[in-house]
Amino acid sequence: MSSSESSGNWLVLDGRVLATLEIAATRRDRRRGLLGRDGLEGAMLLTRAKSVHTLGMRFAIDVAHLDSDGVVLRLTTMKPRRLGAFIMHSRSVIETEAGALARWGVVKGDRLEIR
Repeated sequence: MSSSESSGNWLVLDGRVLATLEIAATRRDRRRGLLGRDGLEGAMLLTRAKSVHTLGMRFAIDVAHLDSDGVVLRLTTMKPRRLGAFIMHSRSVIETEAGALARWGVVKGDRLEIR
C-alpha cells in the first residue's frame, strides 16, 4: 500500500474526529499531493513540509501548517495556481478542501492529532 493511501487514519481535535486522513510521507507522495484530483474527501497530511503550492490543482484548498507537536502555526486558503509561504517552524501540513477547516472549528494554536 502506498503511504498516501488511507489506512484507517483520522484527523482529531480535542478527541473529536474531524476527517479521514491520507498520509503522504514519501518524497514522491508529497510531490504528487492532490495533483490530478477534482476534490478531496477528508484531509491529507504532508510530512516534513514547510510550504506547499497549488500549481496544477483543480480546486482551492485549506492549509494548516503544524509544528512538531501538531500545533497549528498558520491557516491559509489557497486558490489553484499559487505558491504558498515558507513557514520556518512547520514540520507538516494538513490540506483539505477550502472551507473545511473553518467548518471543523480549527484555529491557530489548536493541537491536531493523527490516530
